[in-house]
Amino acid sequence: MKKLLLLLVFSILFSGAQGLMAGSALAEEEKVLNVYAWSEYLPQESIETFEEKYGIKVVYSTYDSNEAMFAKLKLLDGKGYDLVIPSTYFITQMKNEGVLSKIDKSKLSNFGQLKKNLIGLDFDPENEYSIPYLWGSSGIQVNKNHIDPAGITSWADLARPEFAGRVLMPDDMRDAMGIALMALGYSSNSVKEEEIKAAYEWLSELKPNVRVFSSNNAIQPMAVEETWIGAIWNGEAYLAWEENDSLEFIYPKEGGVVWIDSFVIPSGAEHPENAHLFIDFMINGENGALAVDEFRYSTASEDAQALLPKELQNSNVISPTAEDLKGSEITVNIGNATAIYEKYWELFRTGTNIE
Repeated sequence: MKKLLLLLVFSILFSGAQGLMAGSALAEEEKVLNVYAWSEYLPQESIETFEEKYGIKVVYSTYDSNEAMFAKLKLLDGKGYDLVIPSTYFITQMKNEGVLSKIDKSKLSNFGQLKKNLIGLDFDPENEYSIPYLWGSSGIQVNKNHIDPAGITSWADLARPEFAGRVLMPDDMRDAMGIALMALGYSSNSVKEEEIKAAYEWLSELKPNVRVFSSNNAIQPMAVEETWIGAIWNGEAYLAWEENDSLEFIYPKEGGVVWIDSFVIPSGAEHPENAHLFIDFMINGENGALAVDEFRYSTASEDAQALLPKELQNSNVISPTAEDLKGSEITVNIGNATAIYEKYWELFRTGTNIE
């Protein structure tokens, strides 16, 4: 009996030691944050400061489209990453398909710094799943050496015959189709097939004017004057202007296509506490301002806005006014109409005609 008791005690002690060892290993795992985001979208200085402050290693992987990001998360069943930065319209889809975890805003001391017009929006009314980081709008950039900016007021101007072979357009379905829809006087989030088809036809007529389709690097063709006019995001427009000051950015009269990129935590995140720490760290004023200073997009933080250099605060490219954005629309999830967009986008990209 004594031997049995000794064996039982030894077994319990051994199990406890194993538990402590597992706990120690888990603690080591918790010193990691796996981030999946757009390339060059988090300031390296901010990452290094976070790592030093919290002792947490940031592993930064990148994607080049919302579609690629979502497909990978679905394949992994929401696992593999602790933090992702999707655009507005994908948050609804990710939430509906169970790929996101709820965010505990009580852990975000800087949530109150966020701009009121960027929180509580329809795609996430309580910000239960998303926290805004950076945002921006599309507009038209013009090279004054070749085109008089005073004559450019509308997306429809991109189709003028004198711009043949000199137009820049985004190589992105929702961006390009959204611009075409707005040029025709429709909502950039239209779900009506006849309007989406009309947008496809408008893009098809525009195609001979387009020299470059690009969503990853629109800066270079504008800066080196390969293109003279084009649709471009405000942050890229500012960076292009810094390389070539003959460029001017114009908000078209129809309005622009607006996006908000937000922090979300995947449902299979292994380090959600670290993710909360990083979100709160990145939306504080100092790091928010650093992101704008590096990437030239608009900040979601009021405190960050106040810390920007005066030239960035006063630039309507980086800090557009309500008047600049009049008529603009945030890109939202269009549900089953996505299949209609995909059909016409494929027809457009392959050059197929509809009989």
